[in-house]
Amino acid sequence: MEKNELRLIDANLNRLREGIRVIEDIYRFIYNNKTMAKKLKSLRHKSRINLNLQLLDSRDIINDVLKESTSSEQNRSDIKAILIANFKRAQESSRVLEEFTKLLSSRDSENFKHIRYELYDLEKELTNIKV
Repeated sequence: MEKNELRLIDANLNRLREGIRVIEDIYRFIYNNKTMAKKLKSLRHKSRINLNLQLLDSRDIINDVLKESTSSEQNRSDIKAILIANFKRAQESSRVLEEFTKLLSSRDSENFKHIRYELYDLEKELTNIKV
């Protein structure tokens, strides 16, 4: 793979795991919901591919043309808004990974497709829970 393709995969792997981690921590520390936190932790641990050194080598934060936050990223009205924003972030990243890992492995691509659908289901389930 070309370096910029690896860079795209690296950024989306980070974004995916970070989004899931925010959701996981809300259910772990704020809602004390062990079941949901464990589901999310398991999903986060599945969000990997075996290219660690290549991905780190491709990382180029200095030249990221959109690293500045937008105004919508700076504002959240409540915890539910944080949950929704992070579900969307993780879902979008898993879709990018599903497409780009097709260049590497159909197994990896199917893994990210599975993660994306799990995130859709969890979002519906978690955002409807009364806490």
